[in-house]
Amino acid sequence: MTSDTGAALPSDLLLFERGWLSSNGIMFREGERACLVDTGYSSHAQQTLELVNAALGDQFTLTQVLNTHLHSDHCGGNALLVEHHPHATIHVPELYAPAVSNWDAHALSHQPTGQVCPSFKLDGVLQAGQVFQFGHRSWQIIHAPGHDDWAVMLFCADDGILISGDALWGNGFGVVFPAIYSDSGFERVGQTLDVIDALKPSLVIPGHGKAFTHVGAAMDKARSRLSYFLGSPTAHATHAAKVLIKFKLLEWQEIELPVFQGWCEANVYLNQLHQKHFHPQTYSTWLDALIEGMVDAKVCRIAGEQLINQN
Repeated sequence: MTSDTGAALPSDLLLFERGWLSSNGIMFREGERACLVDTGYSSHAQQTLELVNAALGDQFTLTQVLNTHLHSDHCGGNALLVEHHPHATIHVPELYAPAVSNWDAHALSHQPTGQVCPSFKLDGVLQAGQVFQFGHRSWQIIHAPGHDDWAVMLFCADDGILISGDALWGNGFGVVFPAIYSDSGFERVGQTLDVIDALKPSLVIPGHGKAFTHVGAAMDKARSRLSYFLGSPTAHATHAAKVLIKFKLLEWQEIELPVFQGWCEANVYLNQLHQKHFHPQTYSTWLDALIEGMVDAKVCRIAGEQLINQN
């Protein structure tokens, strides 16, 4: 699960490359302490714990868990990790603090996405402009709205290393969630890309996918993708709906069609996407067309009354 084909990382940094259901995890190790950035999805929490324990060995103690943002695929392992590593403290972006303190599953996006995230307690916040020191590295905390308006990135200026979360991947960026429930979001993606441009990182460790040094090419892809979505918000809406469904299929792997249809009927974000972009087409007709397109793309298949994930 660690990356051995992406860009090489310094020896004190370790990347757990996970895929799409769970975010990457990035571990800092120095002296006898370790810190983990992002913890994956809840159904992978045991796997996350095993990866962390193997990386810690007998030499390191996990002392801190940081989250770039609190979508369920980035913080679903928090609760289990601190249960097994009680000395570890959890630090989240400052704007999330009220929602975590009161555990507001709607504000945290877990309820409207129809996803699962065990609750956890907050020990500290990551403030934009703050410097987080771990060992010999200083990490600037940088606000990164767009994909998620409360998200942050971590940047080590001395070494040009950016932990970008879902603000920048090697092939684009994450779904622009604010565009689902509001009339804005895309412009903030562009603003965050401008911030990354100004930082001039030489190595990016994204929330999903391999670490990379082809930063200019990745930025070009991201800006091209943003331009496409700005010109066609409906294309983004279709993309977002398919991502929400595919994510849940990655969790389920296989689900009875009536259960899946019930999940879709209750899904807040899917309903909002339909109302904003595809009304007066009926909800069921729209969903049927989405699934038909995903089956044609071999993202999933239908066998009898079962909807089955395909990788």
